[in-house]
Amino acid sequence: MPNAAKLAHKQKYFDKLVDLCVNTPKALIVSVDHVASKQMQDIRMELRGKAVVLMGKNTQIRKALQLGAEKHPDAGLETLRAAIKGNLGFIFATNCELDDIREVLGKHVLQSAAKSGQVSMVDVELPSGPTGMDPSQTSFFQTLNIATKIVKGQIELISNFAILKCGEKVSASAAVLLTKLNIKPFNYKMEVDMVFQNGGVFDAAVLDISDSILIGKFLAGVNNMAAFSREIGVPTEAGLPHAFGNAFKNVAALIGETAFTFKEVEEVKKFLADPAAYAAANPAASAGPAAAAPAGGKKEAAKKEAVVEEEEEEMDFDLFG
Repeated sequence: MPNAAKLAHKQKYFDKLVDLCVNTPKALIVSVDHVASKQMQDIRMELRGKAVVLMGKNTQIRKALQLGAEKHPDAGLETLRAAIKGNLGFIFATNCELDDIREVLGKHVLQSAAKSGQVSMVDVELPSGPTGMDPSQTSFFQTLNIATKIVKGQIELISNFAILKCGEKVSASAAVLLTKLNIKPFNYKMEVDMVFQNGGVFDAAVLDISDSILIGKFLAGVNNMAAFSREIGVPTEAGLPHAFGNAFKNVAALIGETAFTFKEVEEVKKFLADPAAYAAANPAASAGPAAAAPAGGKKEAAKKEAVVEEEEEEMDFDLFG
């Protein structure tokens, strides 16, 4: 049985986590695999006064969120609880934006050497050329079947060699060779896995959606709404500009050759009275039909020639020959 001090400490953690989830409902859920304690300390210091970094065991986090969901059923804590899998932590934005936190996380990156049995996160290729290693260490390359040669007292790679592939485990020989070549292929930092905001849990990809993308999607929706409303004949605010535009075209067509006029249609009637002026004012619009006419003329001429040829062939044909 845990003593009273441990129970009090655990309850304090529960209360803090639930309070932050309810009263600061804007947080990043981060993965802290392979993150060093020095990295964690530097991140905490830089985010001090802007955000709260809170870590804990998964069992404690789930228990706290379960108890919190009973007291605050509308805060989305049950949804958050279902997303807690793996080595995760929270960064609650108390006095900044989520993008500001991501910028801080991107600053604190730790390079690390490859370890035997570790799953590679990147593809690593050794370039051809000198390695700086003396000929006595050719056995490391022979173990991995890497073609080498000795030039000026050092080992050189004959061609490029892919020593690590993403998703595959690092072999013991590859780990030793990379260490001797002083290559640290892995970069470790706090990775943003999910976003918790207003009771919902979203993939981290939502943070890369810019204002221009949102505006474009909104305008596309407005266009679809306008087209749909015009098709079914139900007036909507999005379709009103199109409805008025079409109505004006119909009115202009009706009074185009009459004496009746009004201010908005005067310019249209001028163009109807003088088509050359319209062609000069809209060269792109007038170029289409003009360009199509010669093509049509050529087709008609070709048809006429074909008819003449057929008639000539029929006349040359002798029925009694």
